[in-house]
Amino acid sequence: MGALTHESLVEYLLEEAYEVAETIETAGGDAELKSELGDVLLQVVLHARLAEERHAFDLDDVARGLTAKMVRRNPHVFRPDGSLQDSFPATVEEIVLTWDAVKKAEKPERGHVLDGVPAALPSLARAQKLLDRAERAGLPATAGQTHTAAGLPATEEELGDLLFGVAAAARDSGLDAERALRGAIRRFQSVQGSASTG
Repeated sequence: MGALTHESLVEYLLEEAYEVAETIETAGGDAELKSELGDVLLQVVLHARLAEERHAFDLDDVARGLTAKMVRRNPHVFRPDGSLQDSFPATVEEIVLTWDAVKKAEKPERGHVLDGVPAALPSLARAQKLLDRAERAGLPATAGQTHTAAGLPATEEELGDLLFGVAAAARDSGLDAERALRGAIRRFQSVQGSASTG
């Protein structure tokens, strides 16, 4: 293995995060979850150590930054001094709205509500995240969003089978399902960008 760099560690950070997700989704148990979370934390420690070596920041700085961000982005949970509020919002929706408003104030350079969704997310996860953002911002649905909703399966298991079938059919037809979805995402972003400025 070559020299450790932020770039060389990216694949391991992603792999460890997916292992945490798999452990949760397959009910792997607390011992396994504890172990997998430790693996993710190791990645954080390694990245912080690399940054410390170039005198950028260290693990303590990461922890302090996280604490400050959690207090700042969750005024419904924390007072400015970091102590807990006496009462919390009644619904998740209230929390999300507060979170969105604080994030928008923090990053005024983001010109559109869909900005900031990582391009490196798997396309299906990215599509859902963009749709969530668009819905919360009250942006109109596009034709692609509305014409498939009527025939959706009722369970995630059935939906998984349908998606797997779509991937298989695409493969059999010589189509790249991942690339096709990336294209649909770009078209969606283009339409939503036009809708918000029109």
